[in-house]
Amino acid sequence: MSPEEFRQAAHEHSEWITKYMEDVREFPVVPKVQPGDVTAQLPAAAPEYGEPIEQIFGDFQTKILPGLTLWNHPHFHAWFSNSASPPSVLAEYLTAALNVNAMLWKSSPAATELEQVTLGWLRQWLRLDAKWFGIIYDTASVSVMQAIGAAREWIAPECRTRGMQPGLTVYVSEHTHTSAEKAAITLGFGQDNVRRIQLDGQFRMRPELLEQAIQADLAAGKRPCCIVASIGSTSASAIEDVPAIADIAERYKAWLHVDAAYAGPAAIVPEMSHLLDGVERAQSFVLNPHKWLYVSMDCSVLYTTMPEVFRRASSLSAEILKTPEDGRVVNFNDYGVQLGRRFRALKLWYVMRYYGLEGIVAMLRETLRLAQVLKGLVEEDADFEVAAPVPLSLVCFRYRSSDEVNRQLLADINASGKLFLSQTVLQGKFVLRFAIGNHQTTERDIRESWQLIQRCAAELAVVQKSNA
Repeated sequence: MSPEEFRQAAHEHSEWITKYMEDVREFPVVPKVQPGDVTAQLPAAAPEYGEPIEQIFGDFQTKILPGLTLWNHPHFHAWFSNSASPPSVLAEYLTAALNVNAMLWKSSPAATELEQVTLGWLRQWLRLDAKWFGIIYDTASVSVMQAIGAAREWIAPECRTRGMQPGLTVYVSEHTHTSAEKAAITLGFGQDNVRRIQLDGQFRMRPELLEQAIQADLAAGKRPCCIVASIGSTSASAIEDVPAIADIAERYKAWLHVDAAYAGPAAIVPEMSHLLDGVERAQSFVLNPHKWLYVSMDCSVLYTTMPEVFRRASSLSAEILKTPEDGRVVNFNDYGVQLGRRFRALKLWYVMRYYGLEGIVAMLRETLRLAQVLKGLVEEDADFEVAAPVPLSLVCFRYRSSDEVNRQLLADINASGKLFLSQTVLQGKFVLRFAIGNHQTTERDIRESWQLIQRCAAELAVVQKSNA
């Protein structure tokens, strides 16, 4: 591709991206496709000869885009919203062009040092002590796997050479993200050695039951290894009692990892700083800038007070990777299973610099406010009920009817293409989840979405009545 051809194509792609972000509400957030529809439009074999970039770009718009669920859409409220803001998109453009590998300091010095500096800034925004060492992984799923691996190194260092030792146990709540249990399976703990602690009325891990489980395991000859506490749990955004859990972790000498992947960025807001109460006593915790800090996928930040344990758990010397700077610089590949590492710090740096602390706080506050607006709308409608506390930007609610009707309501809402919600089960009941987090979502979007939900419920009620 010649420079001129690239310049023209880059301009056309840039114009399309700008137009997309400007007119995003005109696109359906959920595609109307069936399994195999996209595949049927694509050739079964790769092209033998090259094709013009215009044709490829055209096929993207006509064949790929219509089959995408648009996560970067102000009406995407399923799971946890993520948000690729314009400065993050621009940084990704540069990252792709540079294509550096941030595995070693030597492999790209500025990438390594920018990651250290930017995570230092983020740590300051979170009002954390300088003892916290930060590293960027791709997702919180990898972050928790690394944390549990470090916990194993801390509790049973013999595992590194002898293999997994029997009886090591991991403790999570019934609503801890499944990535923690997956990590335990991957690392060889086994599901039989994962304890799922019951919840209280606010969907938080019950510390007294955690302690009972640890005592029972000790009596059975097992070894408590790692406790995973949640700040902003996936199902209901519950904020667990980290100080109480930390007391137990210290008493039984277990590693404490705090999953704040979703809620962590909210602690940047001064009046929300209490979210991180007790985190200073953990050995590690994670937050995802790609969830609620306006950074594009993927960017997960793990902080630890024990970087040397992470290093012992994951480092493995190879002659090809040795550089004269060893011992005097940070080589991030030593702190995880990944050798190749994308230059993720650049987009976080772009976002933090473009918006600044003042701008980020204002955006987070607005999202928190919008959640309270939606909560109020639910409470004002006698046909609906709020199903869980709303401390952050997730509103769990249900139609005052059967689980079957609520499932159909969710299906009807999502089938409209104008809104995308997800679901969970709380206290045995099917519940709809409305997560707010996109940087373009406004109060008008929230109110219009609620009107759509009400219309779908009213139409469903008519059908139910006619079938009765």
